[in-house]
Amino acid sequence: MGDYNGYLQGLSLAAILILAPIALQSLLSDDADVVYVFVPGEDETTTVYIENNSTGGDARAPELNRSEVARIATFNIKVFGETKMGKPAIVDILVDTVLQYDLVAVQEIKDIDQTVPYDFLDALNNKSVSTWDMVLSPRSGLQDDDQSSQEQYAFYYNTSVFRSMGNGTLHNDSVDDSFQREPFIAQFEVLDQNGTGTGFDLSLITIHTKPAAALSEINALPHVVDTYLEQHPNESEIVILGDFNAACSYVSSNELSNSPLAHSNYTWVIENNVDTTVSDNYCAYDRIVTNGDLDGRLVGTWGVDTSFSDSDVSDHYPVWFDIRK
Repeated sequence: MGDYNGYLQGLSLAAILILAPIALQSLLSDDADVVYVFVPGEDETTTVYIENNSTGGDARAPELNRSEVARIATFNIKVFGETKMGKPAIVDILVDTVLQYDLVAVQEIKDIDQTVPYDFLDALNNKSVSTWDMVLSPRSGLQDDDQSSQEQYAFYYNTSVFRSMGNGTLHNDSVDDSFQREPFIAQFEVLDQNGTGTGFDLSLITIHTKPAAALSEINALPHVVDTYLEQHPNESEIVILGDFNAACSYVSSNELSNSPLAHSNYTWVIENNVDTTVSDNYCAYDRIVTNGDLDGRLVGTWGVDTSFSDSDVSDHYPVWFDIRK
């Protein structure tokens, strides 16, 4: 017991805040074989290992070296436009944050001139020892009733870890008009530690839901997946990530449990009982969902990045997960 108390005392406050509700969740869960193990991050992030002993023995996810995994994050950068890009101190924090990862899906880019995404890419490359690139969406919100809320999405990625496979595409929402901002889909190949193609690729679908319609937009995401897979029969590995607004007053956990996206075909990497907000609210707005174990590469490590606390940077923390290279 003394060792356990000492371990807790060594965790950051952020880790403890995240530990409490998820530990409670594990106690209340019907699946008693799932245990959440918390490990201090390399900086101020919280690393979570998911240990599943249902098959007997020690099935804990392997503690791979950082160079052995590709780390993917999603980050809603609040009102990311020329005003924010014109604040060097804020940009420095954003750059340092993004450079912790190998690929970052960014939401809420609001720049009608569409120069900010390129300026931010330059800022990343000015500080990184590796070369970064991006896959940038058109301005989403193409339907007449959505054009007042247009934003862009971007996937920023380290070219020594990922190779983009095309320019990405917005989901065609012209028939159903299910989304205020159409999800953006891009495909990437994972590279090995030598920067050589592994032959493993995955498609990332990023979304920023309309808060007042968050549940209906979440419920429409399986249709996006199904449509994409029909159009790309050679693709099978899907990750949906972004600002789902999937918590608190927008969506209840009970509503989520009845969503088509809660079907057993999908794995929720970021679950209900974490806080992804910089404010005093405790809400799991930002999520990562996969359609399986990503060909065995989903190693079970994920986290909430609390390395900044200034809401001028964003009102969301990045959330992330690892896949084996």
